[in-house]
Amino acid sequence: MKPLAIGLSLAALMGLAMPLHAQDDSGWLHATDLTEQAPKYPEGFPHFDYVNPDAPKGGTVRLSAQGTFDTFNPILPQGETATGLGLLFETLMTSSQDELYTQYGLLADALRYPDDYSSVTFRMDPDARWHDGEPVTAQDVVWSFETLLELSPFYQSYYANVSEVEIPAPGEVTFRFDETGNRELPHIMGQLLVLPRHWWEGENANGEKRDIRASTLEPPLGSGPYRLESFVPGRTVTFRRVEDYWGADLPVNIGSSNFDEYRVEYFRDSTIMFEAFKADEFDWWLENTARRWATAYDFPAVNDGRIVREEFEEPYRSAGLMLGFLPNLREEKFQDMRVREALNYAFDFEELSRTLFYGLYQRIDSYFFNSELAHEGLPEGLELEILEEVRDGVPPEVFTERYTNPVGGDEDASRENLREALRLFNEAGYRLDGTRLVDEAGTQFGFEILLNGPLLEAVALSFAENLNTIGANVTVRTVDSPQYINRVRARDYDVIYASWAQSMSPGNEQRDFWGSSSADVDSSRNYAGISDPAIDHLIDRIIFAPDRETLVAATKALDRVLLWNHFIVPTYTSNVFRIAHWNRFSHPEELPYYAIGFPEIWWWDEEKAAATGGTAR
Repeated sequence: MKPLAIGLSLAALMGLAMPLHAQDDSGWLHATDLTEQAPKYPEGFPHFDYVNPDAPKGGTVRLSAQGTFDTFNPILPQGETATGLGLLFETLMTSSQDELYTQYGLLADALRYPDDYSSVTFRMDPDARWHDGEPVTAQDVVWSFETLLELSPFYQSYYANVSEVEIPAPGEVTFRFDETGNRELPHIMGQLLVLPRHWWEGENANGEKRDIRASTLEPPLGSGPYRLESFVPGRTVTFRRVEDYWGADLPVNIGSSNFDEYRVEYFRDSTIMFEAFKADEFDWWLENTARRWATAYDFPAVNDGRIVREEFEEPYRSAGLMLGFLPNLREEKFQDMRVREALNYAFDFEELSRTLFYGLYQRIDSYFFNSELAHEGLPEGLELEILEEVRDGVPPEVFTERYTNPVGGDEDASRENLREALRLFNEAGYRLDGTRLVDEAGTQFGFEILLNGPLLEAVALSFAENLNTIGANVTVRTVDSPQYINRVRARDYDVIYASWAQSMSPGNEQRDFWGSSSADVDSSRNYAGISDPAIDHLIDRIIFAPDRETLVAATKALDRVLLWNHFIVPTYTSNVFRIAHWNRFSHPEELPYYAIGFPEIWWWDEEKAAATGGTAR
């Protein structure tokens, strides 16, 4: 999986196994594929098939972000990093958007590794340059890696198996591992973000020494296709295309980065942000509210075609997804599995689908929803063999029942679900004292749902109301992004609304999601605080899977075990991206199979822009 998402594009989620079929005589590879197949694009390919190599350069694309920003430091765990910094910084390798498991050279033009995956060596592209003209060096790679380890608890976990990094020859960098057989490790090292050591250890315009360990609003030096040109603190960031970008003619970059200017406008509130979109203050809107998609687009710019509405299924072809209400297991009241299961019986998706969602969403029933990694039926074959290894440590239903969510939607079904929830609470030691659901000490069961903004308030209030019907005391609290981020980092919450995007080749990131090693790491994505030996074992079976068949079987096994532990109340998602945009852009006739490609491979269309009142700005 790609761990650092500092740009606006959909990150390519990667992992697992790499064969040695693409080597030349020296052992160097121009690309790596995570299956037994060769990379789609051979050495020397001219460009990716899905781009327009003759796409015009020019114009401005204006995007939006909710919240604010207070730093341009791309790796500091604290603070709110500005959106779009991925335009400045690059990684050793990069992925295509029409393959699931392949990476091609970027800052490194080749890599090699031994048969036992005990190390990986990258060969730096000698043409790679920072925006000040200095070369991107192996020393920059080593410094970036060591700095990430120093500053980020997440990367300390993610790169925990890297035992040594060295420069064996000029222009080469080698990472050695403390374990063999982990086919993902060479791959994820190719996703390492590389920063300029000489700039961060230098002085700013005022003669003050820079500090990578501190927040900064000084525009940083990068090597990518854009530089940070200007900003208004907390409100706007503007990036300008680098005319002499070193990598413009690389096959992986042909036909991309077509806009001269890339601007991000910040808004505190999604309602205000949508009104700003309608008023032509930015160009692109990802719709995440069914009611708005169904009812709020009857205005002149839509009716006369200046704003186009489109639905794209491409991004959902490459990822599984889990979203839902997540209780904090660090609190004693959520440590009883029956309590967690009871919560799901109080979530009435079918009623919400009828009243709020206009039938546009599906209920999630897998941590790898909408992918081949989602469990099916009862376990059998290799998946059953893997589950037998942890039989004594997992709920028995894993072997006897397929996980399903409760179904509501009408008065009788909803009442029966709440009865079942109350029964589970009773089994867990709670009882009704009048209208209050209390424990043995007489303390009423309750919790606060913490939300990051008002988007999900109606859904959370419905969930809370159902629980309060059976005697609980559940409240909903909406806070702004800075407060929400700080509370989540401090694990200061009862229940939050959480999400995880899963690649089609999961690996080390599963430790960060659900592993015992990340349960007490504040910056991890183990928001629930899961610490379970059986789950740890299944994660290792995924990471050390010798082939695709084993990886799929182990992932389905993990999916079942996570679901039957009732760590989350799964909610809903869509299988399409619903997009509205000002009609000023064009894109290749056939988009990449796994992505929309906006704005990377789209371009400014002068004729369309003139018709919609747009200018090159």
